[in-house]
Amino acid sequence: MQYISTRGESPNVSAFDAILQGLAPDGGLYMPESLPVLADRPGAPELTYIQTAIEVLSPFFAGDPLEDEIPSLCAEAFDFPVELHFLDGRRSVLELYHGPTAAFKDFGARFLAGYMERSYRIRKQPLTILVATSGDTGGAVASAFHGKEHIAVKVLYPKGRVSKRQERQLTCWDGNVQTYAVRGAFDDCQAMVKEAFMDARLKQEYGLTSANSINLGRLLPQSVYYVYAARQYLYRTGRKPVIVIPSGNAGNAVGAFFAKEMGAPIEQIILAVNDNRTIPDYLQSGTYEPRTSIATIANAMDVGDPSNMERLRMMYGTVEQMREQTSAFSVSDLQIRQTIASVWETCGYAMCPHTAAGEYVRMHEVSDPCSIVVSTAHPAKFETIVEPVIGSELPVPRSLSELFDKESVYTEIDPDTAALFA
Repeated sequence: MQYISTRGESPNVSAFDAILQGLAPDGGLYMPESLPVLADRPGAPELTYIQTAIEVLSPFFAGDPLEDEIPSLCAEAFDFPVELHFLDGRRSVLELYHGPTAAFKDFGARFLAGYMERSYRIRKQPLTILVATSGDTGGAVASAFHGKEHIAVKVLYPKGRVSKRQERQLTCWDGNVQTYAVRGAFDDCQAMVKEAFMDARLKQEYGLTSANSINLGRLLPQSVYYVYAARQYLYRTGRKPVIVIPSGNAGNAVGAFFAKEMGAPIEQIILAVNDNRTIPDYLQSGTYEPRTSIATIANAMDVGDPSNMERLRMMYGTVEQMREQTSAFSVSDLQIRQTIASVWETCGYAMCPHTAAGEYVRMHEVSDPCSIVVSTAHPAKFETIVEPVIGSELPVPRSLSELFDKESVYTEIDPDTAALFA
């Protein structure tokens, strides 16, 4: 399997090189030259999650130096539950928050960390991971890479634009993990990471690579849970589901589109965004216009220039073709709060703001009730938003409470790439 840049001006590379480089030399994002085809499994979902992961991911690493280690890597990375929770006979929620940091980012981060740790015996060079986060990515990456030998991690987050509990997750690390509170927005953090990658001296001296969804090794594992959930849903209901995905940087969405193109039984993919309307505006107007991000209560989706739109635009070529594959809708803070309250009152089920954005779109924009809303984070991470709405205190998962008890350590900086290497 070979990987190509979205900008077409870099040589094709293996999975090993694509993952370790993070960003292609021409500034583009790596894409598989072609997508493998899944086996048709219309009957009972006989494969466990780990077996599904091995089936889905192995073809992407055909010919890779670490090809033989993909099964053990999957078993190590995905050692926590994946739950498809039904609100009723047809409406379900894919709970992706049962990992160590209670967010879907644990899937990709743990796989990537295991892969990069194993890669040292081949590359023989220490790595420095740069990761910009709008909320959950940084905590998941810090957790996954903490204590890994020959790997340093620098986490950047926008100061004052993540929840208090998210900030605790981002700043409770020591040793090989350093955290930076950037005076700016997520887009400033992301721009700093991209600028560092384009600096040949920094990249060589520090062995820079990324753990954001711009890195293929973070993105590919996110295809697995769409394959798994779609098969589970088909078995339970006899129908292919519409999948509604809360979207920020759009990496999670790309994972779903990969799964659908590979043959997963998915009827349609719909994106839910907050007041950052870049994606729905593009689908409506045909003109892609990045803009400054807007702060909302669904902060992990506060992205004004979603990096992975570059992958989607490569996959589908024109806006007309993309419109045939997906639609996207914007949800306001008020609508998110109303949805949290409505679902709690009718189902006794608590949702984080991002999940609630997806549920609002399902309730108001999806005509087919056979559907899955992707739940990206545990609601207890957003207790200051969710608890006042539902009038009830949320239990905190043990994995989170253990992190919250640690000391908070971070460095506050301006959005200046040089400050990361001072």
